[in-house]
Formats: sequence, structure tokens, C-alpha cells
Amino acid sequence: MKKFLLALLIITILVAFLFSCAATVYVPKPPPPLKEEIKPPHPGSKAVWVGGHWKWSHGQYVWIPGHWEKKHKGNWVPGHWKKTPRGWVWKKGHWRP
Repeated sequence: MKKFLLALLIITILVAFLFSCAATVYVPKPPPPLKEEIKPPHPGSKAVWVGGHWKWSHGQYVWIPGHWEKKHKGNWVPGHWKKTPRGWVWKKGHWRP
């Protein structure tokens, strides 16, 4: 019984890992222009503004509003859409040391 439960646990972990690996999504059309946003009041010196962006969802672009995020070491590099031969691809924003 213990071997069966251990095997079941290992299989569950592997399946969860495989489902968490996101495949690259190629979008056939470019995103709309970015929206102008009104930033809410700055919450303090330990926050940085992460601007809104377009997300591809269910065959259309959906606007994701910007937000304040806790500042990390380094600089925030905004996400952006990149044109490739196969279509448009979202490059996620990240902190650069």
C-alpha cells in the first residue's frame, strides 16, 4: 500500500509539473495601442508602477490594468508584444538586476 501511495504521489507531482509548463502562444494579429492610464496615488518609495498591457484571451485582446508593485533589486523591464514569423508573442515583464 505504501508503494502504491508513493507512486501515486510521484505521478501527481509529475502531472502538475507538466501542466504548469506553458506553451508559447502565437497571436495572428498585433495588439491594439496601449491605453493611457491614470495612476492611483503612489503608495510609497518602495513601490514601482507596472503599466497595463494587452493579454490574448479566448481569441481576443483583453486589457490588463497597471498596478503598483513592491520594488525589487534592479529595474523593472516592462512586458511587450514581439512580432515573429509565426505571429505575435508576449514577452513577460521582469526585474533586471
